[in-house]
Amino acid sequence: MVLAANLLWAVTPSTVPSLAELYADSFRLGVALNASQIAGDVSSDRQVINTHFNSYTAENEMKWERMQPLEGEFNFASADALVALGERNDATVIGHTLLWHNQTPDWVFEDEDGQPASRELLRQRLHTHIKTVVGRYAGRIHGWDVVNEAFNEDGSWRDTRWREILGDDYIAETFAMARAADPSAKLYYNDYNLYKPAKRDAVVALVRDLQARGIPVHGIGIQGHYGLGHPPLDLLEDAIIAFGELGVEVMITELDVSVLPFPEEGLWGADLSVDFELSAEMNPYVDGLPAEVQAEQDAHFRDLFTVFLRHRSVMGRVTFWNLNDGSSWKNNWPMRGRTDYPVIFDRQNQPKSAFHALVELKRNHNSTP
Repeated sequence: MVLAANLLWAVTPSTVPSLAELYADSFRLGVALNASQIAGDVSSDRQVINTHFNSYTAENEMKWERMQPLEGEFNFASADALVALGERNDATVIGHTLLWHNQTPDWVFEDEDGQPASRELLRQRLHTHIKTVVGRYAGRIHGWDVVNEAFNEDGSWRDTRWREILGDDYIAETFAMARAADPSAKLYYNDYNLYKPAKRDAVVALVRDLQARGIPVHGIGIQGHYGLGHPPLDLLEDAIIAFGELGVEVMITELDVSVLPFPEEGLWGADLSVDFELSAEMNPYVDGLPAEVQAEQDAHFRDLFTVFLRHRSVMGRVTFWNLNDGSSWKNNWPMRGRTDYPVIFDRQNQPKSAFHALVELKRNHNSTP
């Protein structure tokens, strides 16, 4: 088995172009960072962050369970550090996320007796959380993923405790609360598998409804949790066009391209309830990635970015989810303990051939009349 290596791209760090600078005339290049990366614990992490990305999102550190694990007890340390990092590097910071059915403590949905919270109590807690968190960073955080993953694959409403208690208008209320907390911040809806027509159309209908009611939605985040040959590029392009026609910014918010097989046909996206037992068959590249598989991933990244560049007039940002292969969440989903290679920097923070494929693509794009 021939393993992939970056030997064909033998360059010194000084000759590696800044990906963010290269794509600056088309859209921002973002990255999701964990707590250690935000803190700058590893020098090679810092170098990659500072050089190649101009937009930062906290992978987990700004979700409710981290920001307010107990009622009234807020933890701002990592969020403060992320905002400071963005300001030092003149990078936009994206707040992720204000309302989600995952990674929200149980106490949020319960009263003092452990019974389901009333609508009034839950709404008050949501308002307090948004006012406190968004208000703290008013004028400093560029945009917020206000609501995350509110729809099922068929376009129906996801049945969550938020919707069960607050009712179908909870998304509109949440966007209005975020607007009041920081009128200058951009407000986004974020979800996965939005290339699927039914789910895409549900989000289009949501945004049109909010727009008709005067509730601002400034962008739609298309979570890009993809795999080799997935998703169908024509359907992804259709989604970008449909969202762009709403007059909002379109973003690829969580881009990775898994090279591993999946235990169920069609299992893509980011449904955290999915959890399979680890098997050797589903973890074939523990000792390294075959060169032919790396080449296939390179081609898919190139194809995806070709679509993104074609629609750069509506594309505001492409954010990779995560910094390098070693820190990627895909090593633990949909089964824990796998060895995946889903982004463009390897486990030693070296640019992979996929990185150089994107450099070559953009340089060729710039030279085309």
